[in-house]
Amino acid sequence: MHATFTEAGGKEPPATVRVWDPLVRIFHWSLVTLFFVAFFTGEDMMSVHKLAGYIVGGLVAFRVVWGLIGPRHARFTDFVRGPNTVMGYLRDAMAMRAERHIGHNPAGGAMIVLLLIALAGIATTGYMMTTDAYWGVEWVDDTHVALVYGTLALVGLHVAGVVLASIHHGENLVRAMVTGRKRAS
Repeated sequence: MHATFTEAGGKEPPATVRVWDPLVRIFHWSLVTLFFVAFFTGEDMMSVHKLAGYIVGGLVAFRVVWGLIGPRHARFTDFVRGPNTVMGYLRDAMAMRAERHIGHNPAGGAMIVLLLIALAGIATTGYMMTTDAYWGVEWVDDTHVALVYGTLALVGLHVAGVVLASIHHGENLVRAMVTGRKRAS
């Protein structure tokens, strides 16, 4: 016999489904933390900055592999869509008529790809600046800085998209990225 739990007011809580596996969630929150650690330690604590950068590079490499072999909602094939689909989704989202997705929506999928590319570029140029061949080369430093600030802009758009989708679909997407579960329907 199964016990039934009810919310205040006697209503059954909505059924949920597992969407994001623990590795995707650990990756996500580790990346958030380490990106900002690297951002805030760049000039004053270079050893911390470099270590955070190397770990971010490793996390990006892990996510690319996990995007190919991980469970359904972790795979790129589950959420990466073409530009027309992404633009159509964005138009619908701005009009508050976007379709709800159990996994990442098309805009979220595009954001993941953009963030992974930007972070890979940051890690690569950061590493290049530690080598004899590129030490003090201005375009490497300029590219590194531009990618960092571009990534901050992408993060801002990502957060805005999460807030918009959470409001539009009546679900807390931040909590879902912590628990791994979303409302089933």
